Amino acid sequence: MSALAAGSDFLPPGGMTLEAVARALAGRFEVRDGRSARALDRTYYDTFDGLVHGAGLTLSHGAGTLTLSERDSGAERARLAMASPGERLLTGDLAVSPMRDQLREVVEVRALLPIARVRIRTRAFQVLDDERKTVVRMMLEQPELMNSRGDPALGTRVRVLPVRGYDEELALVRRTLEGELGFAPAPQPLVDEAVKASGGDPAGISSKIVVPLGAQERADLATIAVLRRLEAVIEANLEGTIADLDSEFLHDFRVSVRRTRAVQRELKALFPPEELRHFRSEFRWLQQVTGDSRDLDVYVLGFESMRALVPETMRDDLEPLLAVLRRRRGAARRKMVRAIRSKRTAALLSEWSSFLTELPDRPEEDRADAGQPISAVAAGRIRKVYRQMVKMGRAIDKDSPPEDYHELRKKGKELRYLLELFGAPLYPGEVVKPMIKSLKALQDVLGLHQDREVQVATLRSLEHEVDAAQGGTGALMAMGVLVARLAEDELAARATFAERFAVFASKAQRKLVTDTFA
Repeated sequence: MSALAAGSDFLPPGGMTLEAVARALAGRFEVRDGRSARALDRTYYDTFDGLVHGAGLTLSHGAGTLTLSERDSGAERARLAMASPGERLLTGDLAVSPMRDQLREVVEVRALLPIARVRIRTRAFQVLDDERKTVVRMMLEQPELMNSRGDPALGTRVRVLPVRGYDEELALVRRTLEGELGFAPAPQPLVDEAVKASGGDPAGISSKIVVPLGAQERADLATIAVLRRLEAVIEANLEGTIADLDSEFLHDFRVSVRRTRAVQRELKALFPPEELRHFRSEFRWLQQVTGDSRDLDVYVLGFESMRALVPETMRDDLEPLLAVLRRRRGAARRKMVRAIRSKRTAALLSEWSSFLTELPDRPEEDRADAGQPISAVAAGRIRKVYRQMVKMGRAIDKDSPPEDYHELRKKGKELRYLLELFGAPLYPGEVVKPMIKSLKALQDVLGLHQDREVQVATLRSLEHEVDAAQGGTGALMAMGVLVARLAEDELAARATFAERFAVFASKAQRKLVTDTFA
């Protein structure tokens, strides 16, 4: 859709009421009052991290219809008749439709949550030509926040909507609104205004870690800035994890805990040793108490992919296994929620925050790297961990035990976090990005190897419980086929490892690491 043919919103001069706007328009155009003012309740939805916003779209529900539209133009992309989604909407809850397909491409497994609720008084007009044909549609809107603790009023708007084939008339209406009536183009869509007035951020709350760093910045201060961002992500995802709004809250929570632990481990010379030991122990505990729940999330979310590994005639036989996994997930979640809500977790997060605040003023006798430039400290660790990976990888062959692959994968995570948190903001992108890319390719193979090994062990551990369920005999037979397929994938990952590792540890790559992180 061209910019001209797209719809647009205008703001009237300050203080102009809905009725005054209607009179002003009637004085300039031949208009037909489509209907008297009516009220419409509209709820806007997006994911916690603003994926709908990021895709340039708006999702709203009102008058029994879910509507997906383009943010800038207002052009409708899809609509679906349905009752109010309430406090959470998953794409799996939607009927098979273009709406479901388009939303799945944007949000994947994330839940759509209400981000703003507005009540809009609307009044429709049609601009007519000499033959009294409708050439432009206009919607006068006077929105206000619902359930607002403050001033609920939002700015009155005039929405100008195109009619196919009348671009010139649309342009004339826009010029008249701006040039003669003093209207101004709305600087933001109504959804953004409503979200901001509700105290939110239209772009959502990102879990990405992007912290600008200066090469000569003190290592302790730079690292504190990174850890503060990780702390913010942990805190932001706590409630969503507890409420089980979607699986990504727990995932992002755990990734930030793991990154925090990696920084503690790799840059330990920035911290007082005794207190560091305490925090490393506590964050390790936090990682452990959330592990089972995340593992079972992955099993349940990926169950259809696992089901596809067995012959079609056996796929329905796996239903008892899915029931067992869901039951295990529920139990693991309850245990995890108790741990997250515990005084131990609250104390850990509070003490960690205070520790980061006080750290710059602590003596440096037992913090040898604290005053060093962050570029020097980070480079030393990146170089060392890379060399450790090269040495570990060279020792692996087709007969190596699974533990060797697992240890290399763990070391790879350490390197990846160092590159993402410190390498990316401090060193040339043409070096860091390809290095991360080759590392990810290696990690994918190592991850598949470990995942399949763990999945095989998990399935075997569930055999007794599945056997006791109705339909258990058929499920066990299907599980046997599934275990064989997973074991094949594990062997295939071993076969691919050498090729991926050769790229990661090539002579050119080793030289680049040495030259860059000298």
